[in-house]
Amino acid sequence: MVVCGDDGLAHRLAAELRGVYREQVTLVVPPSERAARPPAVGRARAASAALLGAVTAAVNRAGTAPVPGEPGGTRVLEAAEPTEATLAEAGVERAAALALVYDDDETNIRAALTARRLNPHLRLVLRLYNRRLGQHIEELLDQAASLAADSGEGGFDASTTVLSDADTAAPALTATAVAGTSKVVQTDGLLLRAVERPPGETRPTDLATLALLSTTRSDPAGADGSEDSGEQGPLMLPDAAQVAAAEGRGTVVLEQVSYAGPPMPAGRGGRSLMPSFGSLFSRRLRWSLAGLVTCVAGLAVALTVVSGDHPLHATYVTLLDLFAINEPALHQPLAHQILQLLSGLTGLLLLPVLLAAVLEALGTFRSASALRKPPRGLGGHVVLLGLGKIGTRVLTRLRELHIPVVCVESDPEARGMPTARRLRVPVVLGDVTQEGVLEAAKIHRAHAFLAVTSEDTTNLEAALYARSVRPDLRVVLRLYDDDFAKAVYRTLRAAHPRGFTRSRSVTHLAAPAFAGAMAGRQILGAIPVERRVLLFATLEVGGHPQLEDRTVGEAFRPGAWRVLALDRTPPGERRDDPAAERPHDDRSVTGSGWVWDLPDTYVLQHEDRVVLAATRQGMAELLGRRGRERAGT
Repeated sequence: MVVCGDDGLAHRLAAELRGVYREQVTLVVPPSERAARPPAVGRARAASAALLGAVTAAVNRAGTAPVPGEPGGTRVLEAAEPTEATLAEAGVERAAALALVYDDDETNIRAALTARRLNPHLRLVLRLYNRRLGQHIEELLDQAASLAADSGEGGFDASTTVLSDADTAAPALTATAVAGTSKVVQTDGLLLRAVERPPGETRPTDLATLALLSTTRSDPAGADGSEDSGEQGPLMLPDAAQVAAAEGRGTVVLEQVSYAGPPMPAGRGGRSLMPSFGSLFSRRLRWSLAGLVTCVAGLAVALTVVSGDHPLHATYVTLLDLFAINEPALHQPLAHQILQLLSGLTGLLLLPVLLAAVLEALGTFRSASALRKPPRGLGGHVVLLGLGKIGTRVLTRLRELHIPVVCVESDPEARGMPTARRLRVPVVLGDVTQEGVLEAAKIHRAHAFLAVTSEDTTNLEAALYARSVRPDLRVVLRLYDDDFAKAVYRTLRAAHPRGFTRSRSVTHLAAPAFAGAMAGRQILGAIPVERRVLLFATLEVGGHPQLEDRTVGEAFRPGAWRVLALDRTPPGERRDDPAAERPHDDRSVTGSGWVWDLPDTYVLQHEDRVVLAATRQGMAELLGRRGRERAGT
């Protein structure tokens, strides 16, 4: 397998393929002197972020040499760009899969088109931030593969999978900061939510037990579920006997929630995007208009009583007097003359009110696309630091969950600014390292704080300052290096035992999904359980002896994989995206669509397609690679 990239995700992905799937990997990275890409003009912070990435990449590169005696190894090839010559030298013509995980979408697309021409049978995995463009590119590359292959040829998987590290990591970062959502995997029509339950608690909505939590969660010096925590760490995908025997340990259970329709427009509750009457005019102006309307009505009634005219005619005359376009009532009774003077006076009062109404309406339309300020009295919200690639995705997820958000960003031209304006989310512009910026975001009344900028030092400094303001604040940090994230987490947990602290590495969260896609599995997402990861994927039962002709109970492998849902749609009518099918309310095994809460006695057939949860090692075993290695030895 070939991995091409220019940041930490490429090195993490190569290590995942080598360590978990035991694959022979060729890693294509820029030369050492070019690893730190020139920063954008006017963005001094990007320079330090690039330097940090270069240092970390150099450290990771040192550990990618093949290990003697190991079934897998990594060959490192340095090249400035993934040109045709570079891909040929990396062995793309003979490779089973190619991952293009450069930080630039155009570079990945250009290399993918070249690789598809060199090897039509190649499985492609692309890292693209633009999701709409990714869908078109995926269809284009798949069509090119089908045209290049013979019509009767089979046995190869030349699929194209487009993933985004932002989409992979954003649900975990979002859910970590929100009580009650813990971890989520979301697609167009499917929302899986992993919820932590205290020891002994179960609910009727629980579909499956995903993990038993570690016994060191309350110990400041504990490993908290790291790979070396041993028996004290979390137990992934336990069976019923293990759950019953685990006294005093919390559980992570799976809930399935269907998500209907597009996300709610921020502050609108799903209503029309046109400003309402209440948003156009202030409360004081509305009261002024109501008072003037009442005066006009009173004058019209009084004129009707005095003159004996029809109410409609009296109202018409009153309006004429109001706008000073009626003849003077020189030869009319005194009462009529007084009413005409009062109408003229009311007209004078009406002019400034109408002018104020016009100005307020223009200001409302003008500020509709401007940044909003945090409203007074706001509390229980989430403060989001950073509106880059990750921050934009996190913001979208939070708004889909109807959670109030206040964003903090130093760059007025950041990638996520248009999204914040469209969703009408309050944004505080300023350097978070300066005093008063987080206070303007009302951090002292916030429920959680997410620091997801591209700089580790900025995220850490902001988290420490937020902790000083609110020791019990829920804090989630995005950190580049996973070892650094682990060290920061342990230190903050020991220093603030009452506060909830999580530090997440985006590459740690995204690499398993990319590796699974390279192995030919359609990955729905990854859910972190403490410092381990569960993959959720769709799988065709045919060709997998661990699943085919076995019952759901027999196919369950504790600690490795578990079947969660079954697609009963006939194979010829299935959509490419399994999540596009909304789950039916009927949970029986008959009919079509995705079925949840399967009975253990159902026998999996060759044509079935399932959604399963698996550990990284379990996914590798399902692919049969370790079995072939054992047979060879």
